[in-house]
Amino acid sequence: VQLQASGGGLVQPGGSLRLSCAASGRTPSRYAMGWFRQAPGKEREFVAAIRWSGSNTNYADSVKGRFTISRDNAKNTVYLQMNNLKFPDTAVYYCAAGQLTTSVAQRYDYWGQGTLVTVSS
Repeated sequence: VQLQASGGGLVQPGGSLRLSCAASGRTPSRYAMGWFRQAPGKEREFVAAIRWSGSNTNYADSVKGRFTISRDNAKNTVYLQMNNLKFPDTAVYYCAAGQLTTSVAQRYDYWGQGTLVTVSS
């Protein structure tokens, strides 16, 4: 499975962005998908995950109520809608595919290249 993340950019605090992760290769629609992020000087952290069917989602406490993960299996694409962005959301965001809907990065088998989100006034 190959993953291509896009949609990052510069946004002011309180603004919104939608990230996309396009998947290709071997039946990507059967994988759970996750979003992770890594800020400068920090470890990679979990953001959100969604089951292959879209019936189950999971969020980090820091983004609950502000971010929404969704997927369109017909397009083999996963989205991360980010609203009310804050300075600490600044990071490189990565999408990942795996067998489980989990917050554990090591459980994901495939990773995209990352897209940079910068929240700045």
